Amino acid sequence: MLYKSLVRSHLEYANSVWYPKRSTDLDKLERVQKRATKLIPELSNKPYKDRLMALNLPTLKYRRYRGDMI
Repeated sequence: MLYKSLVRSHLEYANSVWYPKRSTDLDKLERVQKRATKLIPELSNKPYKDRLMALNLPTLKYRRYRGDMI
């Protein structure tokens, strides 16, 4: 999927240096992934969590926490 290689890498760039603290910034970042998963016609009618499970993608919030722990 092009999203993983092109978009997500930009969203996670320098995650250890720049970590959004405000919930509005976090929501804006997550909204990018929500829109990208809706572009897949078979999944556009499903809820966000179901789309993530079908695509085997974790939320960006989880990826940030995981990156911090590593």
